[in-house]
Amino acid sequence: MRSFIVIAMFAASLSHAAWNGYTEDRELELDADGLVSFDIDAGAGSLVVTGVEGLHKILVTATINVPDEDADDARELIEKKLKLSLDQSRDEARLEAFFESHSWGWNDSPSVDLDIRVPHGLALRVDDGSGSMKIIDVNSDVRIDDGSGSMDITGVTSVYIDDGSGSIKVSGVDGDVEIEDGSGSITVERVGGSVTIDDGSGSIDIDDVEHDVTIIDDGSGGLNASNVRGTINNDS
Repeated sequence: MRSFIVIAMFAASLSHAAWNGYTEDRELELDADGLVSFDIDAGAGSLVVTGVEGLHKILVTATINVPDEDADDARELIEKKLKLSLDQSRDEARLEAFFESHSWGWNDSPSVDLDIRVPHGLALRVDDGSGSMKIIDVNSDVRIDDGSGSMDITGVTSVYIDDGSGSIKVSGVDGDVEIEDGSGSITVERVGGSVTIDDGSGSIDIDDVEHDVTIIDDGSGGLNASNVRGTINNDS
């Protein structure tokens, strides 16, 4: 196993109308040669994963946010509670980026915003707590288990999503799309395979699907499907 490399770190204490707390950036990287898959275990915070043609590393910028704390207290909390690592085991890479369980006060939970660059074709498995998510042009199979927050997925080979709440937009998928969703609107566009959706509540809009569309449950909310060249099956 190869441990992550911290190549840069800086800290800043910010105080203005929109933010009162401590922010620290850390950068991690891992050689991606020989890797087949990449697991991301993230807690609260935004997540952006971008595929880059010709890249041979996984590059991570983690922005650590601790609200309502001075610099010394925030650093102590980070030292005790932050889990941040990028490691390799055989042909799999794994990123952990979250604060371990703690009794946070109301609306003052620390978070880790992640901006990640990966080579094209590296399969992704994402376990995410809360916060917005974008996955862009990774050109690979993607599996997502998400708690809450908006989601925008584009330029993937196939995608499976198990989502609690928040809007979902999926576009530009070469193969199949499968979504199990609790609540929030769903938009699916430009799919080369089939689409399967099991939804609790929220509108569903589907357009430009090469094969079949299967709606296991559309919950509450409108359903609109157009330009489907296969069969539309609505079992709800």
